[in-house]
Amino acid sequence: METMNCKSLAVPPARTCTPGSTGMSELPGAGTGKLRISSKLDPEHPLAARAPTARFYTALVTGDLRSLQVLTERYHHDVNLVFEISKNELQWQVKSQASIGLSGLWALEERRELSTPLCLAARHGHPDCLHHLLRHGADPNLAPGGQGPLHEACRAGHSDCVGLLLEYRAEPNLRSNEGTAPLHLCTTPDSLGCARLLLRHGAAVDLPSEAAGDTALHVAARHGLCDHAHLYLRRQARVDTRNAREETALGILCGQAPGMGEDSLQLFRLLSAHGASMDARDESWRSPLHRACGAANAELVRLLLRRGADPNAVDYDGVSPLGWALQGAASHRDLRPHLTIQLLLNHGSQKIWPPAFVKVLKSCAGVPEVIEVLFNSYSQIPVSQEWVKAVPEEVFQQHQPFYESLFGLAGTARCLQHLCRSAIRTNFGSKCHSLIPLLPVPKALRDFLLLEPEGVVL
Repeated sequence: METMNCKSLAVPPARTCTPGSTGMSELPGAGTGKLRISSKLDPEHPLAARAPTARFYTALVTGDLRSLQVLTERYHHDVNLVFEISKNELQWQVKSQASIGLSGLWALEERRELSTPLCLAARHGHPDCLHHLLRHGADPNLAPGGQGPLHEACRAGHSDCVGLLLEYRAEPNLRSNEGTAPLHLCTTPDSLGCARLLLRHGAAVDLPSEAAGDTALHVAARHGLCDHAHLYLRRQARVDTRNAREETALGILCGQAPGMGEDSLQLFRLLSAHGASMDARDESWRSPLHRACGAANAELVRLLLRRGADPNAVDYDGVSPLGWALQGAASHRDLRPHLTIQLLLNHGSQKIWPPAFVKVLKSCAGVPEVIEVLFNSYSQIPVSQEWVKAVPEEVFQQHQPFYESLFGLAGTARCLQHLCRSAIRTNFGSKCHSLIPLLPVPKALRDFLLLEPEGVVL
C-alpha cells in the first residue's frame, strides 16, 4: 500500500487541528492527517506489486493527462481498478447539548471511500483525463462507492464531463446507493448544462428519488433554480407531483427562507403559470401559504393570496397561516414578520381568540410591530395586568414608548379614529387589501387603515 500526505495533491486539504486546542467560541471542524491510497487488486494480480497507485491517483485528481498517459501505457494500468481511499480525520464528538452550546472532544477516526479513476476525473472536472480513460475501456457505470461518474460530474456541475460519459453510454437514470439519479444532483446554477444533456440522452424527468420521492422539479424548487425548473416543465414534468411527504414543488419553494430573493419569485410565477395548486396539502395538511407564513416570506405570501390561497385553511394540528406566522415571528425578526401578518389580516384572516393574546405577547414581545398590527385588528380588546407580566423587563425597556402606550389602554376605550378604522375594515372584510387603496384619502390614512405600524397604540 502506498501512503501519501494530502498536501502533495493539488487540491486543498481539510483544516488540521490539534485535539484540545478548540475553545468554546470555535466551531467544530475536521482535520486531516495522512491520506492512504491503495488499489483493491487481488494480491495475485500482476499489477499489484508494481503499479504506482498513488501517482495514478494524483494524476487523476490534478488533471495531469501526460502522467496519466505514461502510467497507463507503461504499467498497463487497469482503468477500472477500485481505489480505497482512507483518511485519518479529527472529528468533533458531541458529548452533550448544553444551553451555552456544544460540548465534546476531538476524536481521530478513519474514513474510507471506494472510488474509480472515472469517478475521480469526473468529480474534479478533467474531461481530457476522462476521455483517455473511456477510450481505454473504463466502465462509465462502475460505482463501487455508491456514486457513479455521472453522479460525481453532475454534483460538481461539470457538463463537459457529463457529455463525454453519456457519449460512452453512461446510464442517465443510474441510481446511487442513496437512491438518487444524476438529475437529482443538479443542484447549482452551473449544473444546468448537465441537466440538459441528461434529458437529451433519456433521463426520466419525473423519476423520484428512492427515499424522499423527490423529482427533479422538487430539487429545483428546493434550490431556487428557475432555469432548471423551466427546462423540466418544457420536458413535460408534472407540476404538482408529490414526494414521499406529499409535498409539491410549490410547497417546497414556499418553505424556503426568503434569501433566494427574485429567483424564488420568478420560480413561483413559473410554477403558477403551469397550473400549480395554491392550496395543495402535504402529509401534515400544510398548504404553501402555511409554509410561506412560517418562513416569514412576505413576498410569496402576497403572491399566494393574490392567486386565491385560503388564509383560513388549518393544518392537521388546527393551526392557520396566521398561527404559523405568529409562531415563527420571534425567530424571523430580521425578515419583518409583521408584513406577513398584515397581509393575512388584510385578506380576511380570522383573528386569534382574544384570551389567547397573552400567549402572543409572551412569544412575540421582542417584535412589537407584530403586537401592534394584531392588536389594532380588533375593534376593542381588554388589556389586562397579565399582559404586563408577559413582557420581560428588558424588552419593555427596549421598546418602552410602545408598551407604555399599549398598557396605558387598560380599563379605557379605544379612540374614535381607531373605532372608525375598525368599522371600515369590518365593512370591507376580506377585500381590505383591494378596496382601501382605492379610497380617495391621503396615503397616510390608507396606511392607517391597512394596519401599518406606527410605533405607538392610539
